[in-house]
Amino acid sequence: MRQLTREELAVDPIDAAKLLLGAVIESTSPEGVVAVRLVEVEAYRGGDDPASHCYRGKTPRNEVMFGPAGFLYVYFVYGMHFCANIVSLTDGVPGAVLLRAGEVIEGKDLARVRRPAARSDHELAKGPARLTGVLGIDRTQNGVDLTSPDSTVRIYAGDTDEKIHAGPRVGVAVAMDVPWRFWIDSPAVSTYRRGG
Repeated sequence: MRQLTREELAVDPIDAAKLLLGAVIESTSPEGVVAVRLVEVEAYRGGDDPASHCYRGKTPRNEVMFGPAGFLYVYFVYGMHFCANIVSLTDGVPGAVLLRAGEVIEGKDLARVRRPAARSDHELAKGPARLTGVLGIDRTQNGVDLTSPDSTVRIYAGDTDEKIHAGPRVGVAVAMDVPWRFWIDSPAVSTYRRGG
């Protein structure tokens, strides 16, 4: 597999989202390696996107999202789950792609240990919190360089010739109808829930 470069990811989040469909995110830990093929993502911009964490400017929480591209932005939500984003755009301009769902293609035994409630393989990484769970991603990976071969979490180019679907993002309280959620056909795609 070929690792994606910072230059490839330094594009509009909508373009980065489409690039990431079919890509593989791989995480290495003392327990082993888990790799997930991405099948669903959401794009978020900065100052012109009221659903983005960067809409009101830079804070200690969201500063990774201001670039440069190719870094992992991890945040804690609802006091219980971690979500992971890949930073896009150019240094100083905020934008990222939320990793919503994927198919575990390596390390299924470890993924099952981390997600024992999953009833089938396609449910292992079906949703952003499940995806980070199977990869073992938490706040300690915030700011990891996904383009470095020495990183504990890496992103690899994938198959992008499948039909890409688009629709509203999931669970956002504003800009609910903006069609910046993208997915390819897979049973691992998460269930759509309108925000508001």
